[in-house]
Amino acid sequence: MEKPSLPSGTRDFSPKVMLFRKYITSVMERIFLSHGFGALETPSLENLRTLQGKYGNEGDQLLFKVLNSGDFLSKADAALLSAKDSKGLTPQISDRGLRYDLTVPLARFVVMNRNEIVFPFKRYQMQPVWRADRPQKGRYREFWQCDIDVVGANSVVSEAELVEMYQEVFAALDLGVKIRINHRGILDAFVRVLGTRENWNAFMIIIDKADKIGFEGVAKELEEKGLSMSLNAWKWLWDSKSVSGNSEKMLLAGGTDFLQGEALSKGLSELEIIFGLLGNTGNVELDFTLARGLSYYTGAVFEVEAVDGRLPSDFRLGSIGGGGRYDNLTGVFGLKDVSGVGVSFGLDRVYDTMEAAGLFDAMEQAVGGTLVCAMDASCEVFGAGVARALRARGLTAEMYPGTPKLKKQLDYANDKKMGFAVIIGNEELQANKVALKNLVTGEQVTGSVEEIAAVIAASV
Repeated sequence: MEKPSLPSGTRDFSPKVMLFRKYITSVMERIFLSHGFGALETPSLENLRTLQGKYGNEGDQLLFKVLNSGDFLSKADAALLSAKDSKGLTPQISDRGLRYDLTVPLARFVVMNRNEIVFPFKRYQMQPVWRADRPQKGRYREFWQCDIDVVGANSVVSEAELVEMYQEVFAALDLGVKIRINHRGILDAFVRVLGTRENWNAFMIIIDKADKIGFEGVAKELEEKGLSMSLNAWKWLWDSKSVSGNSEKMLLAGGTDFLQGEALSKGLSELEIIFGLLGNTGNVELDFTLARGLSYYTGAVFEVEAVDGRLPSDFRLGSIGGGGRYDNLTGVFGLKDVSGVGVSFGLDRVYDTMEAAGLFDAMEQAVGGTLVCAMDASCEVFGAGVARALRARGLTAEMYPGTPKLKKQLDYANDKKMGFAVIIGNEELQANKVALKNLVTGEQVTGSVEEIAAVIAASV
């Protein structure tokens, strides 16, 4: 018999893990709603023509493509089959794919529903996405994104609000983070140095790896790609990370000889406004080396990384969130001049980071809940009524199925980290009372359902 297994890069989530994941998403959702964002869901499957060409060449290679239904080879070109030309065959045997992110489906939704939705359209979305990447620590083929976007607003007030929401969410989760900000307009100023837009695109992809491969690694790749003309610009970008002060002071640190143009001025101006709008900039920093790799960002870009002192010294996971402005995304679907800005929370990485920091330890000890234990069959009807009464008061309660020995029932409650056990035997049944055992302290009292409900409620 074949041993069951999971596809590489995917995971099961146990009830214990889901408890913590639901806690994270509930915190996010509460803050999203407080800022006036509404929920949206889109299909897992999208037409490939919707997805392709939106993420750059590297992103297109990571799309999960779904084979057409039925005899998908019947319409395939015989010559391509004979030549084993998988690239040429793909469009003939697959016209759908799993969504790569939540932003492109959002743009598609906005275009299709532009006459029904209210602009600015503020939405949040929490759903899984899929990428045919090589699985490794912190990188999965199936993972959840939690996105917030504002579509139809040009003001950088939206950028500032999204940064504040990052701050609010991670403060509520008690996780220390650093939020890095840059602007593609500043990076656009390097087109003159690089000569062509193609060279600039290659430059962006390479410097986006800076956190992983460092200064020397980026410099080496630039030379290997024939971009040695950009080495001085790269050195300035890297050196700017250590210059304190605002963006204008940073620019004076040796870059003004090759940094010019309207895009640069706009980028600097918008960054100054964003920082001015933020009430707290303690965990926000300007980083001119930040160049998120997706091709559709056109304005401010953001990235979040954990910098919590409770994390192990060898913990390395990369960013746990990021995003930016994408002025031109809906244009490819036929809706021009609609600007959008959004950020994403990597739920899986946020979970892994909080787990590594030990933030779930206290939560695990305080799961709570009450188990109703019937000592024999004659007590079950009364016990079921007790469980209903507790739930009617907003308390979590369940009744153990059957009447095994009390030790087995209490072991079950302890394994589930419950806080209390209600014990009902013949003596309690005759007196119309119940025994309440505190599973943390071991203390036990007897009282009416109303009295023990008050005790449980006081401990929550």
